[in-house]
Amino acid sequence: MSVTARHGWLVGARRADRAGAATGIDGNHLGVDCHRRLRGPYSGAGALVRALVPLARDNSPRLVRDHLVEILSVAPELRETLGAPPETLTSLAIPEERIRFYSPLRTRRLAHGLVEFVAGCAELRPLTLFFDNAHAADPTDQEFLAILVRRASPGTRVLVGTATTDLPDSFAAALREHTATIAVRPAPATHADDADLVRRHVDSDGTTDDPAEIAAYACADAALRAALHDRRAAELESLGDWPARLGAVPYHRERGTDPAGAGVAAWTVAFDWCLSMGYYHAVLDGALRCRDLLDPDTQPQQYLRASTRAGTALAVLGRPDEAERIYRDLRARHDDPMTRLLTGYALAMLHTRFHPRRDHVLARAHIEDAIAAGALAGDPAARTFHTVFCRNGLALIEANLGNLTEALALVDDGLASLDRELGPDRHRLHRSVLLHNRAQVHAALGDLDAALADLTAVLEADPHYPEYHVDRAAILRRRGEHAAALADYDRAVELTPPIAELHYNRADLHAELGNTAEAVADLAYVLELEPADLLARVALATLLLESGDEAAARRHVDEGLARHPGDPDLLATKGLLIEDAADARAAFEQALAADPGSVVALAGRAALHHEAGDHLAAVADLTVALAHAPDDPDLLHNRGIALRAAGRRAAAVGQPRSCLV
Repeated sequence: MSVTARHGWLVGARRADRAGAATGIDGNHLGVDCHRRLRGPYSGAGALVRALVPLARDNSPRLVRDHLVEILSVAPELRETLGAPPETLTSLAIPEERIRFYSPLRTRRLAHGLVEFVAGCAELRPLTLFFDNAHAADPTDQEFLAILVRRASPGTRVLVGTATTDLPDSFAAALREHTATIAVRPAPATHADDADLVRRHVDSDGTTDDPAEIAAYACADAALRAALHDRRAAELESLGDWPARLGAVPYHRERGTDPAGAGVAAWTVAFDWCLSMGYYHAVLDGALRCRDLLDPDTQPQQYLRASTRAGTALAVLGRPDEAERIYRDLRARHDDPMTRLLTGYALAMLHTRFHPRRDHVLARAHIEDAIAAGALAGDPAARTFHTVFCRNGLALIEANLGNLTEALALVDDGLASLDRELGPDRHRLHRSVLLHNRAQVHAALGDLDAALADLTAVLEADPHYPEYHVDRAAILRRRGEHAAALADYDRAVELTPPIAELHYNRADLHAELGNTAEAVADLAYVLELEPADLLARVALATLLLESGDEAAARRHVDEGLARHPGDPDLLATKGLLIEDAADARAAFEQALAADPGSVVALAGRAALHHEAGDHLAAVADLTVALAHAPDDPDLLHNRGIALRAAGRRAAAVGQPRSCLV
């Protein structure tokens, strides 16, 4: 991007130099520090939200209400002043009953919601935002910044400061595409003879880039450093700054006088909370740090906790082989029932859900071992919970093996066991998950009435969980209850930060109902969120073409092909937009070279054959198309016309009567 770009990427080794450059661009900028050692995930976004919420609350209270989930996810301490968003059984569950965790896509959805919150604030006051130390930011902040520089509203200028251009690929690509890179000239470094250099290093929470402070800290007496870290941790804890417990506090406690005690305790608080929020990179970092600090033989329970948290994060982040190594290491070290249960269940889920090459039979063996271990673990209530939990995992495996009736029986038995052996207020989240799972099995079996009844029951228990509304909408749509399905989609949109898939599904239903404007709006929003979404691009271009807006359709086809060269669906749509017959045919044939079964390309080329008088060639193309879409009335109709034009009236009459003119 040229240096005239609205946004800037300031690259310089020292924070002071980058700050000076930002001031030179806009002296009224709002600056935040993104270093993850300060507040862990969303150090930068959280600081930004804390600065902007007063502006929004005083001038646009609805803006705060509409984005309360995102705001409190990155700045949880604001709950005391803003109140809580609609709670779900997941958010309310005590740690011992928390059996469901967020999708790894949640942070991307939060980032989109935060970008829209910033845009709303920029309508109240133009903003120049300076995010420094982005090279040392948690992946949550880097993901947010990558989206912000792409989607920022006209009233927002974004400056990103880093010490290097060596950044994660997706983050660096976004900065290269949407900002002007500005090399920051270093000012002469001057350092006084300061005996407090070590203290200043510690008080920066390890974020200093001052060479003298770094050198003095490296050379300082280890006992002095540990004492300074203890003092700083105690100071932060006394301030009651909750986000500091996700970054600075565990950083200092790990380096203090009791790393295996206070350090592990501080990191455990951090990674447990991050797990509950779906911040999996931070979970992995903290859990692995704990494993390094712990003695697995003398601290087995803490080691087990840190290891299973690390394994969960690795699995969710798409690193199942590393997760499996952790679980197998645990099984080699300890053979107690709880270790067998947790690792057996985890290995089963790896093989039935996360490994690229699924092995459901091996997964079943692992889950059966976990069930056997659960029968030996804890008091009767704990045994009931663990048995039902693992048998629910077995139900998933049986469903993956195609044994839907067995899966249904397992879920039914689990619900009955919880009702029979535990009080109604125990494990409410687990009961809702079982009901949801049973609804999915009923739907797979084609029993839509039972699936709808279960989803309605689970929504009565957990009305603010958006996934349940989405799933019920799908069932209602299959039943032909389109108005009710739209209502569920609308409610899900109200309850969650932006989810591209949700808007795509709603657009598809709108299109089916002939609500073209609404479908176009939803699909356009999907592409604003995720410009590389190929399905949405094709659907929008097709819908625009069908509605007569050929110019807009052509723009989307061209942009789609720039992102997805050679995609057959886009090429086929391009052929429909080209007036010259030879060029249109070339586009159709390109599409068919990539996908010989492309119905749109076959039908388009058939129309060109028919117009050129080659009716038998048109029939041949339409016959191939019908092999892929045998119930398409338009294809049948057009083949009947082509057959008649070719003089094969008897064959044309053999077509279904409703398809002939």
